[in-house]
Amino acid sequence: MAAEPVQTPAIADLSIADQAPETKATGQIVTPFDVSGGVDETGKLLPVDYDKLIQQFGATPLTPDILERFEKVTGHRPHRFMRRGIVFSHRELNKILDRHEKGQPFYLYTGRGPSSDSMHVGHTVPFEFTKWLQDVFDVPLVIMMTDDEKFMHSQKIEVEDAKRFTKANAKDIVAVGFDMKKTFIFSDFDFIGGAFYENICRMAKRITINQIRGTFGFNDSNNIGEFHFCATQSAAAFATSFPHIFGTDRKKVASIPCLIPCAIDQDPYFRQCREHAERMKFKKPSLIHAIFLPALQGPGSKMSASIDSSAIFMNDTPNKIKNKINKFAFSGGGATAELHREFGGNSKVDVPFQYLTFFLEDDEELERIRTSYEKGEMLTGELKQRCIEELQKYVVAFQERRAKVTDEIVAEYMRPRPLEWKGNPNPVVAEKK
Repeated sequence: MAAEPVQTPAIADLSIADQAPETKATGQIVTPFDVSGGVDETGKLLPVDYDKLIQQFGATPLTPDILERFEKVTGHRPHRFMRRGIVFSHRELNKILDRHEKGQPFYLYTGRGPSSDSMHVGHTVPFEFTKWLQDVFDVPLVIMMTDDEKFMHSQKIEVEDAKRFTKANAKDIVAVGFDMKKTFIFSDFDFIGGAFYENICRMAKRITINQIRGTFGFNDSNNIGEFHFCATQSAAAFATSFPHIFGTDRKKVASIPCLIPCAIDQDPYFRQCREHAERMKFKKPSLIHAIFLPALQGPGSKMSASIDSSAIFMNDTPNKIKNKINKFAFSGGGATAELHREFGGNSKVDVPFQYLTFFLEDDEELERIRTSYEKGEMLTGELKQRCIEELQKYVVAFQERRAKVTDEIVAEYMRPRPLEWKGNPNPVVAEKK
């Protein structure tokens, strides 16, 4: 029997952000550009409150009943991310399950904003989950490399940098193990035009400046490219943007929706997309959201590609992984071994344990570790060592796969071409009345 799902850390009441000016408290911020759980009145960084975020964004919790239906419809036990609350909310996942059950077409869409030469383990989480969904549903997948967004949003990144990062990150993505026959990876700089650009224009015509200000918090200091990018990211959610995959029968293709696996910070883009999709005669995209893999320093923020000490990168050596975990990983253990043995550790804030919830497959073993640590039987050093072993194994296996990814292989993934997929081999056919 599977262990109970690991719960996200309990969060202090963020209403303190509205107190008198002398308090240091601030509310949480979650946007595509900034993630913080906020701070309490003492200045302590707080974990992200995902329950609050679900309410704020208007998403739907991923409940046991929909996980049960997922298993019934697909024939697959839900991924450990789903079982443990790492993938925790959605928008109309039920409609995708309806389509799969009936054998009706849909596709997967996710992306990466390339901002460094190597992805970190926090970046691989949505891709690992997306690959699993691709295998389970056997449907086409498009992966958008938003090199244009990274150029426009960063004062440090030039076009040439963004394109170089795209090539490096595309190799990282291929190394996750996606099926080339049903996967198309594309760079915005290289691919946008034709049918895709037509859909960008259709979306851009409907989104107002006030809507972007309200959704993203932009002001007059943001450049016009940032205001416009929402239309670009939305266009990949429409099947007609990919005639080489779905064909040119616009009316037929427009009825094909997508499912977008992503971290919750990307949701604002697709709230705008969903708001306008039906008026454009497209199906609304469905989404399934993941929490953030916390930074090494604690659960109040996510790993950053620009801060080496915050993250485990996919090109880190085993020794570097060991040193980072030992030196930087926030511990929920007691101040001394004696206190830890007496009172136990707090797994909810312990970063090494949180990492194990992401990367350790065995539910029963994870529960054994949690219980032992909270009882004080397992010390902080032992828990860190187990985390180090799992991350080293994960990263080394990834590096071995990536070493085999050539420029020619990446070029084939990124070549516009027909894709091959089967979908549900045993659809439920509605009875004729």
